[in-house]
Amino acid sequence: MVKNRRFEEDAAYGLGVRHWQTFLFFFALTVAYAQRVNLSVALVAMTDAAAANPAFPEYAWSEKTKSLILSSFFWGYVLTQVPSGQLARKFGGKITLLVGLSICSVLNVLTPIFARWGDWQLVCALRVVEGLCQGVVFPSVHTLISAWVPPNERPVLGTCAYAGNQFGTIVMMATSGLLASSSAGWPSIFYVSGGVGCLWAILFFIWGASSPAHYKKISVEERKMIELAQASESVSEQPKEKLHTPWLSFFTSPAFLALIVAHSANNWGFWTLLTEIPSYMKNVLGKDIKSNALLSALPYFAMFCMSFVFSAIAMQLNKRNCISTVASRKLFNSMGMWVSMCSLIGLAYVTADQSTLAVALLTVTVGFNGACYLGFQINHIDLSPNFAGILMGITNCVSNIMSIIAPLLVGFIVTNEHDVEQWRIVFFIAAAIYLVGNGLFVIFGRASVQPWNDPPAKPRRNSTPQVESQH
Repeated sequence: MVKNRRFEEDAAYGLGVRHWQTFLFFFALTVAYAQRVNLSVALVAMTDAAAANPAFPEYAWSEKTKSLILSSFFWGYVLTQVPSGQLARKFGGKITLLVGLSICSVLNVLTPIFARWGDWQLVCALRVVEGLCQGVVFPSVHTLISAWVPPNERPVLGTCAYAGNQFGTIVMMATSGLLASSSAGWPSIFYVSGGVGCLWAILFFIWGASSPAHYKKISVEERKMIELAQASESVSEQPKEKLHTPWLSFFTSPAFLALIVAHSANNWGFWTLLTEIPSYMKNVLGKDIKSNALLSALPYFAMFCMSFVFSAIAMQLNKRNCISTVASRKLFNSMGMWVSMCSLIGLAYVTADQSTLAVALLTVTVGFNGACYLGFQINHIDLSPNFAGILMGITNCVSNIMSIIAPLLVGFIVTNEHDVEQWRIVFFIAAAIYLVGNGLFVIFGRASVQPWNDPPAKPRRNSTPQVESQH
């Protein structure tokens, strides 16, 4: 018995198939975010060919039209969040993630053709469909992490997987200018991001799996270690495929409601920064951060690097049993949101001749936000390994509605883009939302498996059990 336990502990810290799967999840999120942000950069060249390569088509799209195209992605994205979690449980995370990103990758490659055939209207419709396809990404990845990663490794491997978000943003922002100015012109931005997505799809089709039980080449020892670790989280003796979704329990759980608030607060601040800071830099500080691709990518590069720093700290705390899981989640979430809150307040008082300080504060704000990967971002799996994908779908749906509302509120408040006082209100609102959102998470947040993770099975007649993705 002692020997078996020691062997399982050794297996937990060795490299295995679960690490290869984590890399594929990282690759998937890199592709997803590269395809999400590519149009925002490509639009500059598409509407001003002289700024990149004049040999390619130019479109006379107004600012209103461009805003419509950029926002259209989220119209579809919000709609498929909740259904995707349920589909991932029913058919397996591999199927939903593979189908969603494969279709999105093909549509990315076709974007230049659609723009030529149907102008902005067809491009807008294309982005809505891409949003629908990418709505499966986070619920599917959460379902897969829950199935593949033992509880004690989730902070580290979960961070590694979700670091793909920032890596995709960094790569796309840093290379898109070069691609648009190359002999292949702005269409190459879509060809490259879509082509890399197709490459990922081939790799994931061959080597991806919904769970250890679906991966033939995994060692017996590693599979046993993962399944035993996950079995310790569940008290139900009912087969997982017979578990019905306890929707009412979700929305009456203080811990889950606090998670929704934390996720929404984080998205409000993140998208306020992502969409409005360049305008603030240009109109208040006289510094257009978008004119330098590397400078634009700097805050997100900081976030990418800091997420691994925080992950290493979490791993050491976990090894030494210095802190409980719930305290760890609240600590890192507080670092990610309250440090960002303080730097946002500081940014509100930066003057026009302190542009370097403004960039530094922006980098701190976004960089420290990477700690949230060890906070609310993986808390769904803590609360319910069986329904982690559905929980992520719900919180991501609500939080992305906040992502749409935040820029609209900024447009309502900031009527004069050169008025420092109006921008100060924007930063104060974002800081207040960070304060309240994380405050509620600290008070009501939990990191233990909730009772509704194992609801009683619904009696069914003449039904064929569905294959669950979390074995």
